[in-house]
Amino acid sequence: MDHQHGTLLISAADQKKIFSNGYADAIQVVEDSLKKRVAGDVFLPDKVSVVFDEATQNRINCMPGALLPDKLYGVKWVAVFPENPKKGYRNVTGTIILSELEYGHTLSVMDAGYLTDIRTAAVGATAAKYLSRENSETIGFIGAGQQARRHLDLVKIARPGLKKCYVSSRTDKTVSAFIEEEKQLHPDMEFISCGNDYEAAVKDADIIVTAISGQEDVLKAKWIRKGTFYIHVAGWEDEYAVPEKASKIVCDDWECIKHRTQTISRMFKEGLLKDADIYGNLEEIVSGQKPGRENDDEFIYFCSVGLAFIDVSFAKYMYEKCQENGLGYRFDFFDGSCCF
Repeated sequence: MDHQHGTLLISAADQKKIFSNGYADAIQVVEDSLKKRVAGDVFLPDKVSVVFDEATQNRINCMPGALLPDKLYGVKWVAVFPENPKKGYRNVTGTIILSELEYGHTLSVMDAGYLTDIRTAAVGATAAKYLSRENSETIGFIGAGQQARRHLDLVKIARPGLKKCYVSSRTDKTVSAFIEEEKQLHPDMEFISCGNDYEAAVKDADIIVTAISGQEDVLKAKWIRKGTFYIHVAGWEDEYAVPEKASKIVCDDWECIKHRTQTISRMFKEGLLKDADIYGNLEEIVSGQKPGRENDDEFIYFCSVGLAFIDVSFAKYMYEKCQENGLGYRFDFFDGSCCF
């Protein structure tokens, strides 16, 4: 990769400028990343996740990954504090460091919070592209924060036929804020406020997204109809009967997930779910190794934990776009100078 002298510092504001015209590229970044993994072109060391509070699941993750043909190696140092939104703070913050593998130079240091929002939603949207019904028209949210908003933006790209959005959250304030922002971005959609009535938000949805900051089983299996696609975003968000009801359970990486704290992880640790119960990983479906949705009656469950090589792919994309557009602040760690 061509690079100039020094390290490029990239803020969330810079990243938002790159995505100011939409997020269509984000889904392509995910698909390309997954295909690279199938081809053996990525290196994914173990993620180190340290939980500092079992009740809240406050944790800091160290996530390294490499794109071998691109000669890039990166690490995301990300804090996830699910209770932060109740206190007026973001629940995901952090930093990505991107290095090149010819001389070992640090190409960029960038904000990881906003980029994680985009990456997470783009993975969910990629799954929706392959696993939701092509004629999906309705989407329902439990949770109305940043992750919910970005999921709507990205899933709408994957399924442009979406016409109606049901929104629920713990408070009317967050639901109103979600609708106020998103109806400006998607004037072709009808938005229905469901307050804190979670059942109302999902019972008529073709696509369900749970994007909550807490740890509780808010989604109930009896609310889910045939043919639905479910995006499980965070940790423990649904009762065990939900994955038990699924025709297929698909993951970004089952081997990573089963050691974490997601609903299906808990079930695995309790002996209620086996390896054989997992249909496959998303990369197998994107690459054509396994079929995705096979009929309109399947209820398909998708769970992701976040894969570092996809974060590195987004960091590469952002670094290149910021260079092209003259964004970011270039400096030199060695002598402290600015580089213009």
